[in-house]
Amino acid sequence: MEYKDYYKTLGVEKTASKDEIKKAYRRLARKYHPDVSKASDAEARFKDVSEAYEVLKDKRKRAQYDQMGQGGWEQRQHRQSSYAGSHGFGSGGYSQPNAGFSDFFESFFRNGQQSQSTNSYGARGAGSAPAAQTATINLTLEDVFEGAKKTIRLPNGKSLDVKIPQGIEEGKKIRLRGKASNGGDLLLTVKLKDHPDYKVENKDVYLNLLLSPWEAALGKTIAVKTLSGNIKLKIPASAYTGQKMRLRGKGLPGKVAGDQYVVINIVTPPIESDADKKMYEKMQKHFQWNPRKS
Repeated sequence: MEYKDYYKTLGVEKTASKDEIKKAYRRLARKYHPDVSKASDAEARFKDVSEAYEVLKDKRKRAQYDQMGQGGWEQRQHRQSSYAGSHGFGSGGYSQPNAGFSDFFESFFRNGQQSQSTNSYGARGAGSAPAAQTATINLTLEDVFEGAKKTIRLPNGKSLDVKIPQGIEEGKKIRLRGKASNGGDLLLTVKLKDHPDYKVENKDVYLNLLLSPWEAALGKTIAVKTLSGNIKLKIPASAYTGQKMRLRGKGLPGKVAGDQYVVINIVTPPIESDADKKMYEKMQKHFQWNPRKS
């Protein structure tokens, strides 16, 4: 797992004061906020900046981070990797439910760094706790949107109640401390079931909206599904297939909520009678329009 240089992320020196760190964070948060920035990596940069500030603004976390340093971190990773390999377990990062921070953050601050130290860097020995085990938990989009409590059954027959945090993204992990079969932590990887209406991309959701040619050409106000209920959406005149209409904040919840994108798809009515055919022929003569030359 790669070491994160939080000072570099905020663009400050290691000797920076609390006020200097706060000022740098505010400047970068405004710059990369997904509602403001047009950069393709804005959301990722915003998360990095927020994570760096979470550590450096806190006196205790900053002291732990400075004490370990990059060299200490790399040594600890090497010890853990060696221990995991010799015991037949794979390594893997995880995210604290609803925290939204990186695997590095979670591993650094919640996987032994706060425990009693047994080495010069203040890190707990890699072999002092059972290795984490992993499993997959399948959730519906509604589970993730609303938050839920699920009961899962482990291979050993034991049942566990799992609290699903609102807005958790696919691929993130939910940690159940001490619930693995070896007494270690159980990490549940979130997998979303296919949804009949929505496609999901991180915290954004996409809904395909079917329109008739005249609705698309003339514009119309239509009731549209969202995860929080139906809303009225005004379709502009001359709408086209593939056009996306953004509903801000209507995606999955979180510190920065996702958006819903309504994707327009124009559908032509079928020809079921001579009258239908004549209507299309009349339209053809009237418009004299070739879409491949427009």
